[in-house]
Amino acid sequence: MSKRVTINDVARTAGVSRQTVSRALNDKGEIDGSTKQRVLDAVRELGYRPSRFARGLVRQDTTTIGLVIPDLLNPFFTEVAAGALEAARARGWHVIVYDTAGSVEEERGTIEVVVSQVDAVVGYFSLAESELDAHLSGMPAVLIGREHRTPRFSSIRIEGAAGVREAVDHLVAKGHRRIGMLDYEGRAEPSIRRAWFADAMNAHGLAADAVGNAVQSVDGGAEALTDLLAKHPDLTAVFTFNDIIAVGALRAARRLGRAVPDDLAVVGFDGLQLGTVVDPALTSVALDTRRVGALAIEQAGRLLAGEPQLPSEELLVNAVLLVREST
Repeated sequence: MSKRVTINDVARTAGVSRQTVSRALNDKGEIDGSTKQRVLDAVRELGYRPSRFARGLVRQDTTTIGLVIPDLLNPFFTEVAAGALEAARARGWHVIVYDTAGSVEEERGTIEVVVSQVDAVVGYFSLAESELDAHLSGMPAVLIGREHRTPRFSSIRIEGAAGVREAVDHLVAKGHRRIGMLDYEGRAEPSIRRAWFADAMNAHGLAADAVGNAVQSVDGGAEALTDLLAKHPDLTAVFTFNDIIAVGALRAARRLGRAVPDDLAVVGFDGLQLGTVVDPALTSVALDTRRVGALAIEQAGRLLAGEPQLPSEELLVNAVLLVREST
């Protein structure tokens, strides 16, 4: 199947910017007649057909950002999206949110659609950067939670090692020595959060051998904790990959007759608002989720304007321990 022609292809063929192509197609008066004719000739030559949706957006003469999220049902991604939407709204920009349902094929299909609808894309991607680069056809991109190498891309990085170390230090200070972890089972290999946990445990001379895997849901967390305690009944504390899994662990502890935090301490990761409404309130290694979304929008703006990126230390979001009632 032939590759779909995008507005970027037209811009390259005509030797103009994406914005100039948009103005020519929407009969704006800001460009001269010869430039407009060059664009229209390129459109005919390539057989470009702008989507009705994309045409409606460019008529508003505004910047549009595509926000790619793996799971909008997960409150972490919802909070990141809220931060991005707020930052874009302050600039007068539009944001189109795409949910890939954690599927590589959905992500690939989303990117093929994105290139005809937006000016830049930000979000969470699992595809190799070389494939992203090929599919995005020159479009700027901001990758959240992973490094970038392509010059027209940027990254928002998450650093949680110090926060996880704080969490383990806190548990050890409370007298815990048998501390387990519930990792995320959707990965082909152990998560970086598991590595942070192991390093923090090793610093205290403690074994990080009691690890289970959980689906990223409340039910998944409950099932995983039940299995972990069946294998390691001596555990007195558990650290989880994220707050959703931790909420499930709280539910399972209650069903198993383990009082939290007296019989079992529970620590999550993300610091979601959700953690304040469960009982007991959840201790968590917390990220500023709204800042993650806002930084992604700011970097997209810099890429679009051709401005220097922020220093790498300003694109790093550090997690810190937020102590509540579950420890």
